[in-house]
Amino acid sequence: MSAVAAFVDLLTGRRDPATLARPDWDGVVGVARSEAMLATLAHRLEAAELPPAVAALFADQRAAAKVAQAQALWEAEMARRALAPAGIEFVLLKGAAYAAAGMACAAGRQIGDLDILVLASDIRRAENALLNAGWEWVKSDPYDDAYYREHMHELPPLIHKARDRMIDVHHTILPRTHRITPDALALMSDAVESAAGYAVLCPADMAVHCAAHMLADGDLQGGLRNLWDFHTMTRDFAAADPGYWGKLDGRAALHGLRDAVHRAARLSRDLYGARLPEGWDRQDATDGWFRRRLFARDDWGRVTQPLIEQAFYIRSHWLRMPPAMLARHLWTKWRKRSD
Repeated sequence: MSAVAAFVDLLTGRRDPATLARPDWDGVVGVARSEAMLATLAHRLEAAELPPAVAALFADQRAAAKVAQAQALWEAEMARRALAPAGIEFVLLKGAAYAAAGMACAAGRQIGDLDILVLASDIRRAENALLNAGWEWVKSDPYDDAYYREHMHELPPLIHKARDRMIDVHHTILPRTHRITPDALALMSDAVESAAGYAVLCPADMAVHCAAHMLADGDLQGGLRNLWDFHTMTRDFAAADPGYWGKLDGRAALHGLRDAVHRAARLSRDLYGARLPEGWDRQDATDGWFRRRLFARDDWGRVTQPLIEQAFYIRSHWLRMPPAMLARHLWTKWRKRSD
């Protein structure tokens, strides 16, 4: 059994940790670290009997994840203090949203940048408010700055000069040049208040965004983590609302992301054992390539199929841009690196 398969089986509870030999733990830890899921696995196995070294590592990871979540929510509070005086409302996205909502997928989840969504009409005012509150630009290159502003779904990244924490300010969830155009106004208007008092996407939109981030706007880097997010949130939302899958299908169609959401559901079934309702479990011959990409790591966490990795990298750019624009962008980036 590969280290990735062993990691997935431990995560889902299909394998007893006691059956792993000590050398096998090296591979599992390597994969978990590469996928930014070491603390997630640590939480899943908190009550298990583990080798002492693994138990100590996992205890440290759980403690570090708790601190990281507190920092993420503090950054959300700092953003609120910066934007509220200007009357700018925002919705938390990704890891900070999961933490604010107290979701199961937040347990041990690594949270890096603070991601927020604001109305497109507020994007310039939000930029000015954050700059006045101590954030500054990460990217100083004029081409990169123009590329973000003209073509992407967010401002160029900002970092706070005192706290050294980054914020990504989105006005939608896919690049402007993408073939798919989600309804950003619906995302904002149907947001709900979380247990921590911050606005987050409604349950259906949260899963749609997760699938979009993984399959419609990415090359599956960190795919196991994003798929785990999708798996746990849809499982829990469906348990709380018997009509959830129908609502998710409707919102996915509204945002033009039905294919991505259905593929995420099938991959969740294939890897994590999700139970899907009728109509969601059809077979797709191309799913095998996505599974191969997700499993393409060795015992050190290194990518084992570079051609597949490169193919998915090209696919991510192909989805984001029309061919002529993609050619110009890649040519410009190549020239800048060679200068």
